[in-house]
Amino acid sequence: MSDDEARIRALITHWADAVHRGDLDGVLADHAEDIVMYDVPPPHEGLHGLAVYSAAWPPFFEWQAQGASFEIDTLDVTAGTDTAYAYALLRCGTPEELAERPTLRLRLTFGLRKEEGRWLVAHEHHSFPHD
Repeated sequence: MSDDEARIRALITHWADAVHRGDLDGVLADHAEDIVMYDVPPPHEGLHGLAVYSAAWPPFFEWQAQGASFEIDTLDVTAGTDTAYAYALLRCGTPEELAERPTLRLRLTFGLRKEEGRWLVAHEHHSFPHD
């Protein structure tokens, strides 16, 4: 694993830990001002910009505070010189949801770019399989 791949792996792991803790500052760290996120709930045209991305998290934190999990199951990273992507599967759901569908995983894809030697998340895509 390259140093950049290890840095990105750590960045995403810290992000997921911050999401699980409901730590908005931690979630926003290492994200570009012009981030675009395609998320499970609407709007389906995506969220554009860090302020809008930030506003999307409090309702998720409220839901998660009821005992839901948000844990990385698998994470793969590929890094070039100044762009990278990563994809992950996460256990995301309440204990009841995960008991009912134990193999269900949230799918995440990240697009990153390096600015002044620092990796930033420029794109996130979150989805669940549609059965």
